[in-house]
Amino acid sequence: MIKILVVDDSAIVRKILSEELSAVDDFKVIDTAADPYMAREKIAQLRPDVITLDVDMPRMDGLSFLAKLMKYYPVPVVIVSSLTPQNSETALHALELGAIEVVSKPGSGNSTPSIAPLVRAIRAAAVANLPNQVIMEEKNNTITIPDNFELKTPHKIIAIGASTGGTKAVENVLRKLPVNVPGILIVQHMPEVFTASFAARLNSVCALDVKEARDNDAVVPGVALVAPGNHHMLLHRSGTKYYVTLKDGPPVHHQRPSVDVLFQSVARNSGQNCIGMILSGMGADGAEGLRVMHDSGAFTIAQDEKSCVVFGMAKEAIKLGAVDKIVHIDNCAKVVLNHLSHVNL
Repeated sequence: MIKILVVDDSAIVRKILSEELSAVDDFKVIDTAADPYMAREKIAQLRPDVITLDVDMPRMDGLSFLAKLMKYYPVPVVIVSSLTPQNSETALHALELGAIEVVSKPGSGNSTPSIAPLVRAIRAAAVANLPNQVIMEEKNNTITIPDNFELKTPHKIIAIGASTGGTKAVENVLRKLPVNVPGILIVQHMPEVFTASFAARLNSVCALDVKEARDNDAVVPGVALVAPGNHHMLLHRSGTKYYVTLKDGPPVHHQRPSVDVLFQSVARNSGQNCIGMILSGMGADGAEGLRVMHDSGAFTIAQDEKSCVVFGMAKEAIKLGAVDKIVHIDNCAKVVLNHLSHVNL
């Protein structure tokens, strides 16, 4: 049984979450708390496996509480937030502070009317490698590139898929890539509204131009497109030019956007001219798509177990024989650049 503590200042939300989560066979809601001070006492007494945490609360806000929690008593935390742009920025900050996952409150948007995304997030948090998610001392994120280093970029595409623990992993990769890399397509499992803030955050810390994708956006060198929440993103080709389309369609592996949908479209339209990368995440989304890319001649990479917060998607891809290289997250960007050049870094 996964023992859960629900922390939210709304009595109605606490009641709804407690009732819904208690109905799940392998869940046990051991208590609720209306604010971080109450939560602190109950954490020490009850030792929950996972905490669901609102970010906007009285007496102490959720972010301040999360920062203290990760420093003094690390425990997996799932942020449960309303779907607003302001809340999405706060939620992304929570991920930086060490939260495992961010989901929207059930019923807070048309795309997430049920408890299912929260159930999946709690299960992922329960098996997460927490030390890989908690913020450590900043490492040097640069790659020294020799003068004779030259990238082979014509008609190339880089496709990246990630889920739980993926926000930091994606940032780790993109921070180290120069502006002349091929066009990049990213699916990060995340509620809608939140993906725009995620793209803006990446854009502010990377040399690349990072933005949330729009229908018919061109895929060009130096630009990374993030699939918007609640929309699948597919690659298409017209002559020598690439572009993306967005569509609704049913969720795949319970996800929209789905990594599999992106990867399979990349395999169809780019074949051996692409690089596929699957990072930290729960479940199997992207594993089959990466296999199709691999079989089409693409160069494929999986994040290794040691550096994953959740070794799920990458593990499934490896089991399918879809992966050319298994790499620690700190070295993923270097492997990409070496593959695109005759000169090793």
